[in-house]
Amino acid sequence: MRRYLSLWWEVLRLSWRSTPGYTAGTLGVIAVSVVSVAAVGLTMRATLDATARGSSETALIGAVGVALAYALTLVVQDLTNDCVGTVADRTGRLGLHPLVHRDINSVEGLEHLERSDFLDRVSIVRRSTGLIARSAWNALLSLSNLLKLLLTVVLLGSVHPLLLALIPLAAVPVWCNHRGQLSVQRAEVAGAESYRLQQHLFETVASAEGGKEVRVAGAADRLIGLQEQAWDEAVRIRFRARVSAALWNAAGWAVFVAAFAGAVALVVYRAATGAGGVGDLVLTVMMAVSLRQTMQSTVAATVEASGSRRVVEPYLWLRAYVRAQRARAVTADPPPTSLRRGISLDRVDFTYPGTDRRALDGVTAELPAGAVVAVVGEYGSGKTTLVKLLLSLYAPDSGSIRLDGADLAGISVPAWRKRCSAVFQDFGRFRIRFGETVGIGDLPRIGDAEALVGAVRAADAEGLVGRLPEGMDSQLGRELGGTDLSEGQWQRTALARGSMRTDPLFFVLDEPTASLDAHSEEAIFRRYMERARVYGRRTGAVTVVVSHRFSTVAGADLILVMDRGRITESGGHRELLARGGTYAELYGIQARAYAPGDRG
Repeated sequence: MRRYLSLWWEVLRLSWRSTPGYTAGTLGVIAVSVVSVAAVGLTMRATLDATARGSSETALIGAVGVALAYALTLVVQDLTNDCVGTVADRTGRLGLHPLVHRDINSVEGLEHLERSDFLDRVSIVRRSTGLIARSAWNALLSLSNLLKLLLTVVLLGSVHPLLLALIPLAAVPVWCNHRGQLSVQRAEVAGAESYRLQQHLFETVASAEGGKEVRVAGAADRLIGLQEQAWDEAVRIRFRARVSAALWNAAGWAVFVAAFAGAVALVVYRAATGAGGVGDLVLTVMMAVSLRQTMQSTVAATVEASGSRRVVEPYLWLRAYVRAQRARAVTADPPPTSLRRGISLDRVDFTYPGTDRRALDGVTAELPAGAVVAVVGEYGSGKTTLVKLLLSLYAPDSGSIRLDGADLAGISVPAWRKRCSAVFQDFGRFRIRFGETVGIGDLPRIGDAEALVGAVRAADAEGLVGRLPEGMDSQLGRELGGTDLSEGQWQRTALARGSMRTDPLFFVLDEPTASLDAHSEEAIFRRYMERARVYGRRTGAVTVVVSHRFSTVAGADLILVMDRGRITESGGHRELLARGGTYAELYGIQARAYAPGDRG
């Protein structure tokens, strides 16, 4: 319960910061709703008692009070729902949604983005921030309903003490609803993976990117069938839980309705025998009806509050996970200003979460300062995994990575990444302005026109910018009213982004030209090799080029050949050819395949 109270208090403070006017207005409406409940019953009893005494003036004033109090009750009842819905939605979108994104990105590595339990929670939370915010307001509504119940208790107790038995019996529907919602909460998490699968299949069929292959292959019916299966599974799990919750809810209300009928019968009997007045009878009926309405509102708020457990619990789990990951980050040292010896790997092992096969197995290597190091091998050999560990996107399971002898585990991850620059094969396609999608490669210089032009020139993307309708200010993404880019143009954009930093200690080119033609690939590699030499002379930077095309890395100072997570050969191009091993064999195969007469 302490976790929930802490979250609700945080949400209410966030609501006040995000929308102070709406928040103050909603709090005022809730307060008025409490007062109006007692006002209706008291003014009605006063009116009837005055009528019975023959005091027409007092009865008239009381009647006006009844009308005003009842009208206020109706207005406040509708206004409360509208105000709570509006302020919760604004708080969720403007406050909680950015917090969720920041939490996800505050974890330094990538492991959490490949864990199914983490992604299941993210899937639930990202579409439910408004419901999480509303859970705090539902707690306030439950508190206001509790105050209404206390007022009702006082007024009913003034008629007859036996009527107080309605109060504990009114808690039965609340408990039953809570019991039913526990199964709904568990079902939400259990069905999250099936929901994510059907959402992915829908986006694959409906998107422009996946739609091409789907139509050519004629696979739409098959994929839609798989989506229906996943959706049916998610719905089946949730439906069973909701049926169970409905049965619990019906049982709770049956108990309260029976008690309510008995209470009304008691008061009618007292009025008929002369033990109570007409005002008491009307007050009891009014308060009993109010009690039913209040309990219904309480149950509705509790239903929402309990129902919100299905989104609040994943959110709390998510925050606890993020905090635990942050706590593991120790106070670290900054990286060196320049490398003198280089980067060394000593018996590095790594296995991806959820698998049992080592992606890296006892990797040991020396990457000299200022050197261009090529990492080659067939698909799945561990090339990109090695790069990810060097960028601190993952931590080794065992072994160590050292910068000039200092363990990378003791180096500040954000500070280290500020001294890294990378271009990946699976590069990001940021559909923002072209200048921004390049400039985020070095945020402090995102507005530096000269730096942007230099990065574009390094990627040989000047022609691309010249064809854009508004140059650097062009919006990217046809679905956003902008310009769409081809795969090769997106790759040049990523290359430009990776060229923004001018003083990296570690520069990565991970299959950076896979979407370019052979001529463009050769020109780009030549430029980036020259750039790597400049970095090497300036900061002792180590440049790692990952490629499965052996012909593009012949000019590297050191070539590492990987196979099944291990380094099987290392040395210079000529040395490895002379050795006649795997590198020489694969190089020969590719050289013949890409011979000038065969390139077409």
